[in-house]
Order: sequence, then C-alpha cells, then structure tokens
Amino acid sequence: MAVISTGNHPKALWPGINAIWGIEYDEKSQQWQKVFTKATSDKKYEEDFESTSFGLAPEKAEGTAILYDTHSQQSTTRYTNVTYGLGWIVTEEEFDDNQYEKLASFRTRALAFSFRQTKETVGGNILNRAFNSSFVGGDAVELVSTAHPTSGGGTQSNELSPAADLSEAALETLMIQVRNALNSRGLKIALVPRKLIAGPLNQFEAHRIVNSNLRPGTANNDINAMRDMGMLPDGVMVYDYLTVGSDDWFIKTDAKDGLKMFQRKPYMFKQDNDFDTANRKAKASERYVFGWSDWRAVYGSPGV
Repeated sequence: MAVISTGNHPKALWPGINAIWGIEYDEKSQQWQKVFTKATSDKKYEEDFESTSFGLAPEKAEGTAILYDTHSQQSTTRYTNVTYGLGWIVTEEEFDDNQYEKLASFRTRALAFSFRQTKETVGGNILNRAFNSSFVGGDAVELVSTAHPTSGGGTQSNELSPAADLSEAALETLMIQVRNALNSRGLKIALVPRKLIAGPLNQFEAHRIVNSNLRPGTANNDINAMRDMGMLPDGVMVYDYLTVGSDDWFIKTDAKDGLKMFQRKPYMFKQDNDFDTANRKAKASERYVFGWSDWRAVYGSPGV
C-alpha cells in the first residue's frame, strides 16, 4: 500500500522553496460529452435492443388477401456499470510538518483531475478500439466493421473499404456511404453526417478539407462541395484522446441510439483518519460505462 511520508517531499519540510512545479497544468476542456450521449443509470446494467421494421409492401392482386409482416427483437447491447476508485494516504508526520499548503491542497484537486482524465480515456477507448474485433457490440462485431449482420441475412458496413487516410476523396466516399444507409430490413433511412472526428495527427488536414472555401490541395477553382452543401454542420472535432500517432478518423451521424455513456454514481470524495496509525486517508470513486447501441452512429476508416 502506497503511503505518502516525510520522505516523499523532504524539501517541503523546511521553508525557503521558491516554487514547486510539475504538479499542476492547464486542463483540456471536457471532450467526451461532444461524442457520447449521457444518460443516468439506477441499476447494475442497462440494456438496449434492436427491433426490425417492416419490409416493402408487395403488390396485392385483385381479390387476394393482404400479406402480413412481422417484426422482432434483434441484437441486445448490455451496458454494465464499472466502478473506478483512487485515493491517497499521508502520514500524520507529513501532514503536520509539510510547510507548503499548496502541496497539501493540490492532492484533492489532483485526484479530481485524475478522475476526469480517466473518464476521457475510457470514453476515447471506444473509438480507439472501433476497428478491434476483440471489442464487440451487441451484434457480435466491432463498432466500425464491414460486416454488421442484418435481420434478413447479409451484412452492412460502416467502414470505408478499402481503408484510406483522411483526404477530400476519402471523406466524400464515406459520406456517400452514410447517405446510402439502410435499416435492418434494407430500407433507406435519412442518416445525416454531423461532424468529422479526427485525432491530433489529422487536425490540420481535417480543417483544410472541411473549412476551405475552395477545394483543398488543388489549383482548380472548384468550390468545396462539402462546405457549400453544409454536409458537416458540426464541423471538425479534434479528439485528443484518440491514440497518439493514430490516423483513424470518423464521421459522427445523427443516429439516435448510438454512442452512449451511462452514469451510475457521480464522483464522490471522502476523507478519514486511521485510528491505529493516525494516517490521513482520502479516496474518491465514480461509477459509469461507455458503449454503443446502433453502429450507424459512427462511420470511419483506420487509415493506412
């Protein structure tokens, strides 16, 4: 068990230190809420399931009976809440002898910072693992796949194939794929691309492609069709929690039950003293889960 004692910061036991640095930096604004829809949970787990629609209406010959269709439950997605916890223990002597209030008060803020970073990392991993078949959704395939099963047999895709790095042509191809989206019975649906999500590696290319008045990277005096048509009304999001060095990129759509986060218990901070050692103890915990239901909420490419 890790315990903070007078030996951890021996310089803090005597006045005269000009600065204690490295413990606090400016924090990035929250990003997961721009990707996931938040809901509350009051159970160990929450479940969503997919239901099929009806198929196309067939011709009815004169005097013949109407054909009746049915619909049924398909894949089920379970969101099992996870508890995250962290704390610190400081000896009575360290607490009494520490000459710097800044160092002592930092610990509470640092713990809260760690929990915010944890939440961002857990949420970011949903997209970091989007092409990884070891992390599957309710339909038993990964979030972004060329082989999402459908109720009538066959598969559908939300992955650019072949994979390509982010470019104007690749983004246009994937947006055409979004426009051609089908429901589980193969009927066309109005799925709208809302924003381009890219990591820091692609931040400049993403902004050039989406925000240029004319076509980026060409001497031709053509309009930027995506900008002119208002194809990505929410613009570009540079997602800092995509894996460093990753050139994965995604289109987030307006699918209603897509990327979700359930909050079971909010961040809670508690303090106490140990009777035998007189050590000061502090801890925090939080409970939540990130995941997805409808894979149509995001289309993407792992780059090449």
